[in-house]
Amino acid sequence: MNNIPEELAERYDLSVERIRSLINESSDEYFAVVARYIMYVLEPDDKVSKRERNEKIFQEILPEKYENSFLNPEYAAEKLGRLGSTLSYLFSEIYTLPMLLADEKIFDVVILLELFLEIHTICEEKPVNIKAVEEALYYYNFDYAEELVRERTEDTLIPSENPAYKICMEADLTTEDYLYDYGEYIGDNERGISAYLAKQSQEKIDSIAATFVNGFRKGFVTMNVPFEGKKSVFVTYSIGQERIVRAAIKKFKEIGLDTIIGRYAVNRVNRRQIQRRGFTNISFNMQYDYDHRCDDALFLNKRFIERKLDVLKRVYEEYKEEASVYAGIAVIESFGENTVAPVTKDAAISYDDAQQELYIEYATRSGAITNEYLPGDKVSFTIIAFPVPDVHEKFEEVFEETVKLNTLDNDKYTKIHQHIIDALDLASYVKVEGRNGNCTDIRVEMRKLNDPMHESQFENCVADVNIPVGEVFTSPVLEGTNGMLHVSHVYLNGLLYKDLKMEFKDGCVASYTCKNFDDEEKNKAYIKENVLQNRETLPLGEFAIGTNTAAYKMGNKYDIMGKLPILIMEKTGPHFAVGDTCYRHSEDTRIFNPDGKEIVSKENSFSMKRNTEPDKAYFNCHTDITIPFDELGRIYAVYEDGSEVDIILDGKFVLPGTEELNEDL
Repeated sequence: MNNIPEELAERYDLSVERIRSLINESSDEYFAVVARYIMYVLEPDDKVSKRERNEKIFQEILPEKYENSFLNPEYAAEKLGRLGSTLSYLFSEIYTLPMLLADEKIFDVVILLELFLEIHTICEEKPVNIKAVEEALYYYNFDYAEELVRERTEDTLIPSENPAYKICMEADLTTEDYLYDYGEYIGDNERGISAYLAKQSQEKIDSIAATFVNGFRKGFVTMNVPFEGKKSVFVTYSIGQERIVRAAIKKFKEIGLDTIIGRYAVNRVNRRQIQRRGFTNISFNMQYDYDHRCDDALFLNKRFIERKLDVLKRVYEEYKEEASVYAGIAVIESFGENTVAPVTKDAAISYDDAQQELYIEYATRSGAITNEYLPGDKVSFTIIAFPVPDVHEKFEEVFEETVKLNTLDNDKYTKIHQHIIDALDLASYVKVEGRNGNCTDIRVEMRKLNDPMHESQFENCVADVNIPVGEVFTSPVLEGTNGMLHVSHVYLNGLLYKDLKMEFKDGCVASYTCKNFDDEEKNKAYIKENVLQNRETLPLGEFAIGTNTAAYKMGNKYDIMGKLPILIMEKTGPHFAVGDTCYRHSEDTRIFNPDGKEIVSKENSFSMKRNTEPDKAYFNCHTDITIPFDELGRIYAVYEDGSEVDIILDGKFVLPGTEELNEDL
């Protein structure tokens, strides 16, 4: 391997020499397999194509081989006994070597090799000292938290011409060769989207990028956030979308912003469950991600989170000038990949009750540190999404339809939204009822406006921070918000939920279930971990009515409703978000609708504690759950005198001024 820093060269050479010897010397199948993998990654075979090499490097993570791989904790436990899950975690960390090499993170490579050798040495003595293995893994993560947390913070905050940035700006994007330089598994989706974009005119690519960048810039106006003095933006994307990213980087530069390109966190010190914040390949084995989502339980304790928080605080303090000119995050999502609902495996590492509390504590306290240096009322964001070839056999048609969705007429929707807002602003509460087997029946409490001529409860949301256009939303009053929310089939953060039901009492989740598993306890655990983020409850942070019926039409036309991302899905019907409001950390910023009225419904009884009990104000999560129009019976406003006004009836908009939306229903 080239470009090894002098201070690491000896450590690297010694590790490689020892690992090479293990391939033939080790009597333990696990260590021989992992050693062989390491050497194949470190000493590439130049006789094969980049594509062949990529497929060989990642073959054990592919669904067809994963079940019989040591990467699978269930298989590892079967073969290795009590240490199986732990050693499966170690292999999953080793499996990030291609990414670390691509990112030129040689220090990270060296310490992983040394960890592997340390664990091998411990396991050579029989019987294996399991406690010694666990302690070695703990101290590896604890000791190197300083370097790894620092590195992650720098990757997402400081502009640099790192290898990924150079790929975006300098690579020949007309061939697929550049894709393999990321060190990620590259499949048909990455190759397909790259090839499709390579065929498009520069004018079209520039138009797509302009929609994205202009949405980010408009967000500052909509949210009344000062843009002056901002110098950087963090751009995330899916591998294969580089032509759009290259054009976006140039357009961000035109408005004075340097682009930060950083990979999602690949090590368990920094990664949170299955989240991927940064550039990434397109999901191809959700079961693998799900199996290893809680591997940090091996080292998650009070001492560890205090260390991480200490490092995070010090690094932000060191880079406070850079943080002060950070404008926010701009996200290009992908959607349409074939996914299978993961199963919960007994052998997968999981949190105990104390660790669930620590997970929540860390999320709360790290969120507070981040907000101290990147205040929510000083930054903005934007999100846009495009399909991948898996979405449909007519992928190119779906892509073109998506581009049209992303550029719908804002003025048209602004006017239609105003009719809805006018009907809802004076309501005491709003009722939402399901149909066609959907048993949703929920009352959403509204606040009383002090000055209806100049105040509004709902934001008129078009295509700025959330592209495409299409919703009106509010932060409900929790007290008095009661009832059942039900969706027959929904993907939330990449995970499928069947027959999801949540009951709310005074605006908070009181009970919940789904039908993913035969075991009801597993259903509840699935929701608690992945929706409630290991909490006992969450409040209803948002109530919205989506108006993008064109998106709903597209989803049904191609039978891809289940593949639409929440960014689009939330615009295809009413939706409810559990967690924080949409105004987290920016409640005190005055914002106005296009009609000039100030939006005043920005907080609830939790977030109003932000100045007195900040640790109880926020939950650092926000998960949207949408009811599709075909499951929607009625949405209506109920006023103080008991009168009612229908917004939607039997899945159709019936409020005067909104009828045009029915053309696509």
